[in-house]
Amino acid sequence: MSGVLIANLAYILSAILFIFGLKMLGSPATARRGNACSAVGMLIAIVAGLASSGIVSPQWIAIGMLIGAVIGASAARLVAMTSMPEMVALFNGFGGSASLFVGWATLAGGDVSTFTAVTILLSILIGGVTFSGSLIAYGKLSEAINSAAVVFTGQRVVNSLILIALLASGFMLCTVPAPDSIWLYAVLGLALLLGVMAVIPIGGADMPVVISLLNSYSGIAACAAGFAIGNNVLIVAGSLVGASGIILTQIMCKAMNRSLANVLFSGFGAAKQGKAVEGEVRPITPEDAYYILEAAANVCFVPGYGMAVAQAQHVVKELGEILENNGTEVTFAIHPVAGRMPGHMNVLLAEADVPYEQLIEMDDINPRIETVDVAIVIGANDVVNPSAREDPDSPIAGMPIINVDKARTVFVLKRSMASGFAGVDNPLFFAENTRMLFGDAKDSIGSVIGEFS
Repeated sequence: MSGVLIANLAYILSAILFIFGLKMLGSPATARRGNACSAVGMLIAIVAGLASSGIVSPQWIAIGMLIGAVIGASAARLVAMTSMPEMVALFNGFGGSASLFVGWATLAGGDVSTFTAVTILLSILIGGVTFSGSLIAYGKLSEAINSAAVVFTGQRVVNSLILIALLASGFMLCTVPAPDSIWLYAVLGLALLLGVMAVIPIGGADMPVVISLLNSYSGIAACAAGFAIGNNVLIVAGSLVGASGIILTQIMCKAMNRSLANVLFSGFGAAKQGKAVEGEVRPITPEDAYYILEAAANVCFVPGYGMAVAQAQHVVKELGEILENNGTEVTFAIHPVAGRMPGHMNVLLAEADVPYEQLIEMDDINPRIETVDVAIVIGANDVVNPSAREDPDSPIAGMPIINVDKARTVFVLKRSMASGFAGVDNPLFFAENTRMLFGDAKDSIGSVIGEFS
C-alpha cells in the first residue's frame, strides 16, 4: 500500500477514536478512558501525518514524542489542581497559536487559491484571537491581572472599529496573498488586539464560559488550518472540538440563565452592585459540627473553588465515608459553573475517588434540598448565593443556584467573610440556619473527622 493510503487509513482510525473518546467524556465514569482514547487517536494522526509527508525522519518523530511525553507527564504531576483552569486556558491559547502558525506557513509556501487564502485568513484570525484571549483568561484566572470586568466608555465602538479594520485587512490579504504583505501583519496585530479586547470586559464568574468558548475557537481555528493544508484529520478534529466547545458553552450559559451575548458584552459585575448585606454571623466549632453531623440522616456537600485551594477533596471523601458508616446518606451537589473551568468540581472529586453515583446535578438536588439535614458548603460562594434569586440588582440576578439556604442546617467553610470570585456579597452567611466554620477547609474538616474518632 502507498504511504498516502496508509495515512488515510490511520486518519480514519484517529477520527473513530476521537468520536468514541468524545462520547466517553460525557460521563464521569468513562471520562478517563475517553481522554486516553482521544490521546491515542491524536498520536496516530500526528505520526501518520508526519511520516506520510516526509516532513521529518522517524528518529525526530521519536525524539518529539519523548520530549512531549516528558513535558506532559511533568505538567500532570506538578501543576496543582488549583492551577488546572489556568493550564486549560494556556492549552487553548497554544492550540490557537499552532493554527495561526500553520496558516502563516501555508501562506509562505507559494501561490495559493482564493479558497485556500480564505482558510489561511480564518486560521490566522481565529488563532490570534484565541491566543491573546486565552492569555488574558490565564491572567484573570491566576489573578495576575484584575479578575473584574474591565469596561470603559465607547468600548463597543472601539471593538467594532477593530473588527471592521480586521475584515478590511483580511479582504486585502485574500486579494493579494503574500507572506511579506503588510496586510498579513495588520491581520495578525488586529486579531491579537481583538482577543484582548474581547476578554477584558468579562468578569470572574463568567470564566468557565470563556474557557469553553475559547476551547471552541481553538477547534474552529484548527479546522480552518486543516482546510488550508488539505489535512482531513485536522479538519475532523477541529470540527469536533469546535462543535463540542460551542455545545458546552451553551450548556454553561443555560446554567447561568444568560445568553452568550450577555456574557460577552455585558461587562459582568461592572455596573450592578446589589444590595449591601448585613447581619449576625454565627460561628461554629468542629466539636459542635460533629454533634450535628452525628445526628444527621442525610448530608449534602456543596464544593466550590475553595475546596480546590485547600486541597480538601480527600478529607471531604473521608468525612463522607465516616458519615455513611454512621448510617447517613451522603451526596455531593454539583453546580455546572462551580470553580473556574467546566467540570472543575467533577475533576476534583474524581481525583479523590468519590463514587460517581453520589454526584448530583443542581436541577436534581434543588427539589429535595428542603429535606437535607445538613448542607456543607466548602468554598463555594456565587453558586449558592440567594441574592441571585432575591435581589434583581445583583450582578448574578437570575442565575440558577443550589438552594442550600433552604436546607435545615447549613455549614459554610471559609477562611473569612470575603466575597467570591464575582465580588458579590452573600446573604447566606447571615441566615438563621447557617453556621460558619472558619479556617482552612482541609484543617476544619480534619478537625471534624477527629471528633468522630
